[in-house]
Amino acid sequence: MTKTVRFHKIGGPEVLVLEDEEPGRPGPGEVLIRVEAIGLNRAEALFRTDSYVEPVKRFPARLGTEAAGVVEAVGEDVAGLRPGQPVSVLPGLFSQNDYGVYAERAIVPARAVLARPEGMNAIEGASVWMPYLTAYSGLVQIGGLKAGDTVVLTAASSSVGLAAIQVANRIGATPIALTRGEAKKQRLLEHGAAQVVVTDAEDVSDRVLEATNGRGAELVFDAVAGPGVTDLMKSTSDGGTVLLYGGLSGQPTPFPGLALGMAPVALRAFTIRETMPDPGRRRAAEAFIHTGLRSGALRPVLDRTFDLADIVESHRYLDTNAQFGKSVVTVGG
Repeated sequence: MTKTVRFHKIGGPEVLVLEDEEPGRPGPGEVLIRVEAIGLNRAEALFRTDSYVEPVKRFPARLGTEAAGVVEAVGEDVAGLRPGQPVSVLPGLFSQNDYGVYAERAIVPARAVLARPEGMNAIEGASVWMPYLTAYSGLVQIGGLKAGDTVVLTAASSSVGLAAIQVANRIGATPIALTRGEAKKQRLLEHGAAQVVVTDAEDVSDRVLEATNGRGAELVFDAVAGPGVTDLMKSTSDGGTVLLYGGLSGQPTPFPGLALGMAPVALRAFTIRETMPDPGRRRAAEAFIHTGLRSGALRPVLDRTFDLADIVESHRYLDTNAQFGKSVVTVGG
């Protein structure tokens, strides 16, 4: 038997329970992983509350799409993976209705398993992929960000926001970070933001237009959505894009094109489920991330770790939005 996190009803962190479950043997195209570390992501909190892009289809339900561990067994038709091999489980390639990595041992699709580079420990292996895949795919592959452009980043102190700052700097773009209060401003500057706008005290569009000599940002990468999209579109250059990859505000999101005089600005949504199934895009993203990690241009920011036994407390912390970087759950010490 193995300890597995499940929930039997929709709700807050308290619905998560650690239960004994037999994971079974991996089927064709599947891999059994001994989990060592789990990356905590907003998607799991949204799934737990049935607010995610896909609804919970059955109970008890599992959670988790990002982890690191060691291969224990492989199913039929699995090539390139072997028992004893350190690996990471990549997000964006399976549904939480079908698989979940919040467990001591978990079965996952082999297509979502990537050999862990030499020298990368389990905590690093569980904290890299969601932030950098989301940032690179959104900014570069979908948003078209290039050297000389300016990108505005909301929720900039999140793991994805910090990854996006690093990705923008690596390709020669200028990242402007948005944060609600002064508390995180200096840390964001230290982590590579060219400028920081404190949204509780400053006008976002005024600051962005000032920073870009009135041009506006070519791209806005927004995890918040809601009414604030109007100010973000005011901050965007003609022909630019506001790319929504989250909905932290929990409020309806307008399309303020008419109110802004039919400004030629695109507003669209994005998740890594759009890019990860494409083999070419995935290879390009993996190569960008691997080379960036090796060179030191990309440096994952770890906020804190929790033990699997403290999964409820870890989700309470996740719900506070107080993180600066990535939180990880460790398994078995």
